[in-house]
Amino acid sequence: MRPLVASAALVLLLVLSACVPPPPNGSQPTVPSQETSVTINPNAPTSWAYQLQGYANGGLEELAASPHQLVVIDLARDGGADYFTRDEIAALQAAGKTVLAYIEIAAIAEQRPEYPSVPRDLILNSWPGWPGEYFVQYWNERWWEVALHPRITQALAAGFDGLYLDATVAYAEIDLELLRGETRVSLGRAMVGLIARISSYAKLQNPEFIIVPQNAPELRGYPGYIEAIDGIGMEELFFLATDQPCDADWCEENLEHVRALRNAGKLVLAVDYADASENRAAACARYAEEGFAGYVGPVELNELRPPCP
Repeated sequence: MRPLVASAALVLLLVLSACVPPPPNGSQPTVPSQETSVTINPNAPTSWAYQLQGYANGGLEELAASPHQLVVIDLARDGGADYFTRDEIAALQAAGKTVLAYIEIAAIAEQRPEYPSVPRDLILNSWPGWPGEYFVQYWNERWWEVALHPRITQALAAGFDGLYLDATVAYAEIDLELLRGETRVSLGRAMVGLIARISSYAKLQNPEFIIVPQNAPELRGYPGYIEAIDGIGMEELFFLATDQPCDADWCEENLEHVRALRNAGKLVLAVDYADASENRAAACARYAEEGFAGYVGPVELNELRPPCP
């Protein structure tokens, strides 16, 4: 989960994490060609809200009263074990919201209730910029048993409409020196396998359950990824935290991948971190131009911002 105050290393991390080195020759995942036609579901949300902490009075009433059509919230109001109840989620849905539960699928934070149960040998290097948070061997069955299965079960039991899967960038950020015989390609393949497993398991319980991974849109080049997801959440397509235009080469590369997923019929939930009114307006204009559902908020994700006009 995001800390209350973002560290100074965050901007550097976000830049570096997007610049994933290519795998060795002959092992490059096949990236499907981008279709030129655009098919956008007329029933898809055009606005969403992303809030992981700082809920007003510890509840969801403010989100329920907002005009946003889809909301992403943590499983727990405190980022720990104080889980939102089925009645609270139902109240959001009664207000017309689609509600996705935020979970990390390849990292563990010390404040999470599962942390004491995670075998120490599964914990890898820390996630730069996020104190007390670590990448894990997400392909290991014990990780599924002690962390992911309980998280998915909690989301289903609480009546969420779907899952918003963070930490997919772990495949590119894990220190390979800590692992024997692994490459970026094998870790990417394992990440897609995990996303597909989560999708299959959840949809077996609820066929309408929505699966939306965040970031790493280049994973679309691996078999099974596109079929497993219903959409993608994408940070900082247009502005880096905070109020910094995203104009590096990798920004355009990310955008091209996201456009391809949009053209494949996937929902795009874009979020940019900006405070300046002119930057918020610029991001909103790009969302409308691209056919993305967009949200411009604070990087701490600790308050609710209004939707794009």
